[in-house]
This record gives sequence, C-alpha cells and structure tokens, in this order.
Amino acid sequence: MSDSQPLFDHQAFLSSVSQQAGVYRMYDKHQKVIYVGKAKQLKKRLASYFRKDVGSTKTQVLVSHITAVEVTVTHTEGEALILENNFIKKYLPKYNILLRDDKSYPYLLITDHKHPKLGVHRGGKKIKGEYFGPYPTVGAVWESLRLMQKLFPVRQCEDSYYRARSRPCLQHQLNRCSAPCVDKISIDDYQQQVDLAKLFLRGKSSTVIDSLVSEMEQASQTLNFEAAAKYRDQIATLRQVQKQQYVSGIVAELDVIGIYMNKSQVCVHVLFIRDQKILGSKSYFPSIPSNTEQAEVYEAFISQHYLGQDLKSAAIPKEIVIRDDFENIEELTKLLSVQADRNVKISTKVRSERAQYLKLACTNAENALVTRNSHKESMQARFSALNEVFELDNGINRIECFDISHTMGQQTVASNVVFNQEGSLKSDYRRYNVYGITPGDDYAAMSFALNKRYGKVTSMDNMPDIVFIDGGKGQLSRAEEFFAQLQTEIDLDKIPLLVGVAKGEGRKPGLETLILAGSHQLISLPSTSSALHLVQHIRDESHRFAITGHRAKRQKASKKSTLESIEGIGAKKRQALLKYLGGLQEVMQADRAALEKVPGISKILAETIYNALHEK
Repeated sequence: MSDSQPLFDHQAFLSSVSQQAGVYRMYDKHQKVIYVGKAKQLKKRLASYFRKDVGSTKTQVLVSHITAVEVTVTHTEGEALILENNFIKKYLPKYNILLRDDKSYPYLLITDHKHPKLGVHRGGKKIKGEYFGPYPTVGAVWESLRLMQKLFPVRQCEDSYYRARSRPCLQHQLNRCSAPCVDKISIDDYQQQVDLAKLFLRGKSSTVIDSLVSEMEQASQTLNFEAAAKYRDQIATLRQVQKQQYVSGIVAELDVIGIYMNKSQVCVHVLFIRDQKILGSKSYFPSIPSNTEQAEVYEAFISQHYLGQDLKSAAIPKEIVIRDDFENIEELTKLLSVQADRNVKISTKVRSERAQYLKLACTNAENALVTRNSHKESMQARFSALNEVFELDNGINRIECFDISHTMGQQTVASNVVFNQEGSLKSDYRRYNVYGITPGDDYAAMSFALNKRYGKVTSMDNMPDIVFIDGGKGQLSRAEEFFAQLQTEIDLDKIPLLVGVAKGEGRKPGLETLILAGSHQLISLPSTSSALHLVQHIRDESHRFAITGHRAKRQKASKKSTLESIEGIGAKKRQALLKYLGGLQEVMQADRAALEKVPGISKILAETIYNALHEK
C-alpha cells in the first residue's frame, strides 16, 4: 500500500451507515479497537470524522489509524450510552478516556437472621439483609465497624462461629457483644439493639438517643437500676460520638467531583457526603488522549463510575456536583435516575456550600496529582543516581529482584518483583512455589526461580536492565551460570546486569554491599545515597512479597496436616468440620458431642477425630 492511499474507504462505508442512534467501534491495522463512541445519528456523527476541516489534532491522529469501523444500532441514545460504557470497559481503547479502578464499594451489612450479624460486605448483594453505604474506602468501613462495636452489642462473628459457641467469647467479656449465641440476651432486647444500630447507620443518632433515654427512664421507674445504668452508659458514648463527628452543613447526600488537568495527565477527586458530613474521598487517575477537554473527562468519568455493571443503585447519590456542563448531561441524568430508581440531579454552576465543596475537591485533585508526580520524579531521580553507579549505555528502565523465603527448608517460595521509573509494577510481580530441590538449598531455589521467569524467553522483549539477587556470592554465581546458559541457547544480544545484594553486619539498613557479576567487585554506597535507597526499597519489597507467600503456604499446610492425618477424613469432611465449627482452633477445642453435630460425622468418626486430636 502506498503512503498516499488511505487506510480506510470512508465514503463506501458511510453510504450504508444507519441514521439511527447507536455505538461505533473503530479498529486499527492490527484489528484492535482504538476508539468507541456513541451518537444520536450514527451517519451524521461518523461523517464528521472525515471532513477536510476537522479541527481537533486528536481526531486527526485517530482517523489516520482507522482501518475498519463497526456499528451497533440501539433504540435510544440512552441504550447507546450504556453500551458505549460497556465496550470501553471491555476493549480499553487507546483514544478513549479510561477509568481503570472498577472495584465495587464496601458496605456495612446487617443480615436477615434470628440474631442478625453486623459486618463488612463487598460485591454482589446476594446475602439477605440491610445494606448501609457505600463507603469510599475499606478503611472507612472498618472504622465505622469499630465505632459500632463500642455503641451497640451486636455480634460481628461468622455464622459458623456463632453456631459452635457453648460459652461467651472474648467480645462479650469486652462488652462488645451481648452473646446471643448462648442466650445472654433475650431475642426482643437483641432486636432492639439491632434496630437502634440501623437507625444510627441511617444518620438518626438523635432518634437513637431519644429512644435510649425513654428506655432508661422506664427501667428506673421499675427499679431495674442495672439496666438503667447500661442505657445511661450507652447514651453517654453516643453523645461523645456526636461531638466528635464533624457536621458539615445542610447538604444531606451528594458526590462532589473535582478535576485537575496538567497536559496529558488528569486527576479526578470525589468527595462523598452523606448525612451532612464528609464520609470520605478518593482520587482517580484516568488515562486520557491528548487534547482532551475537561467536559469530556466529566462525562466519561460519570458514565464509567456510576453506570458500571457491578455498582448497585445505592452507590448513586441524590446529587452529583461538577464544574463543567457537557453535551449529554440530560440523557445521562435520566439514565442515572432510572438505575437508582429515584430522581438524580447533576448540578453545575453551584453556589455557597456546594461551591465550597467543589473548590475543595478541585484543590484535592491538584494536590493528589502533584504528589503522584513528585513520587514519579523522585523515583526517576533514584534511577538516574543508580545509573551513575553502573553506567549503563541505554540507562535503566526496568529492574527485577529475586528473593527466597522458607522455614527450615519447608514451603519454599521465590519472589520476583518489578520496578520501572514510575515505581513498582505490581501487575508483573510473580511468586513461584519451589519444588524438586533439596530442602534448604537456596542456590537451587534461585536457579529454579530464574528458570521459571526467563526459561521460556525468546527475545529481549520485557527483559530487565538490572536483575538484583537478594543474597551473597553463592546466589549470584547461580544467576551468572543460568544467564550464561540462556545466552548460549537463544543467542541473546545481551543479558541483564546481575547484582547481588549482600546484607550488612547485623542486617542493619545502610550497610548493604552490592556485588557485581563477573568480577564480583564489591560496591559500598553511602547510607545517604539515593541509589542505595532505591536498592533497599526494591530488595525490601522482594522480601515482603516472598515472605507473604511463604507464610500463606505454611499456614495452609499447617491447617491441612492436622486433619489430613486422620483416617476416614477426606476433603469434604474436613471442609464440613472447619465450616461448621468455625476453624481449626474450634475443631481442636471441640468435645465429642460437638463433633457429632457436624453434618456427615458419625458418633464413631467423632470419637476417632477426638482421640486423634488429643493424643499425648
């Protein structure tokens, strides 16, 4: 194909395009979706891309890469908006604004149960009960849960643990649970506490206090002074909480979205306001094409954030405050109202309290982006400092580090962490369960991990510039042998620079010694060196990642070994025991009668299990 010949015959394509509403997908020469859009009239919208006087540089670049276009006709523009959002999340097109964080928000859940449980919930609302939230972060929901423990003695344990109790647990002794599992409280009194907890979570703390005052007075009149004292203490705690909670104003429920843009970077900061107080906030960093307008970011963010498949109607507030109006604001408002099953408002050009919130959100967005960039700049400076030490011709762009973790040679796990000039690249992190070696042989474990990572490599693509080996000359020598063999087998142009990181005396930070491959030259950097700080950071991250995997593997093995050694206990019966009784510790502590109650466990088998677990 000559340079003058267009990649895409738009005239032939446009001659058959529908005039209806719908969604279009644009493909490049690799048959990859590079842009997804929607339109009230598909033909009119698509024709606008191929005009001679198209002004936007972004559009010109996009059009130059189009080799094919597919359209999907919809009944309404609203359907097109939802479909566009789904396609964007599916294909992640290069020229669309992409919101990467698509996690559902956490909630507090009070279950539908004889003795309801209060706990954290995330994901689909399949469990029967009442949901409260959403909360912006997991930290916020756990903080609320801790507060609820102080205020209302409602159980927070799992149902399996609740069923297995024969005496009150530690939470009851700490006055954080009324122990309904062993009938320390009547069903009516427990339900009263649950109802009060629900009122409090709805923001009706004053109503809760009024109810408790009434109960306290009634208890006093009937000379039940012990109960009256409990109500008094509960009221005092609630009043203290009221003083500590910052009431922000008259606005009951809204999300405020602030945006800060700097060249091709953008931060979207959302303030979550519920029950007249700022519940929390969160920053997002969508990827955007060049020359994107702020109004486009608002539209894309609101669509992807609130119309997500995993988000339920409760995640949509009554009002969303933004700075800039955009083209499809009315249509999007209607869709949000339909999804939430109530009226939803998108407000622009706000005043007074809402304007202050918007200013605050925009300031937070700017600070978040500056902080993020300063971290990136700091990381880049550390990479430059490290390259001054090693003097690589093409600089340092990618670093990998390996570490081995085990206990007396058992449950050996190897870690491989990856860093680039923006920081840790966690999507490329890998753990390897090491097997087929002599237990405790760290050198063989290192060879195993390197083979797992690079054994199937056929080119220099995605190869690091430096590989750090957490260990001394022995581990480094194994890495040298491996890469020498690899270079012979697949004819690599070059191999990464191999560097051992030997721990200093007493494993004190700042005393690490770097060992260069080949010459085994020792390099000791000053404790103030930013290059050393980078090495320490990468080494520590590799160690953390390895030991976390090792501990999980060790814990899993310890849980299995105790029950697996008992004859007649297969996988299903082990699962039944652990699930019904609430965990391995509860199984160990259970008597014969409790074991017999487990589904599938006969009296004879219960006797066998008890004897096996209590052998001296």
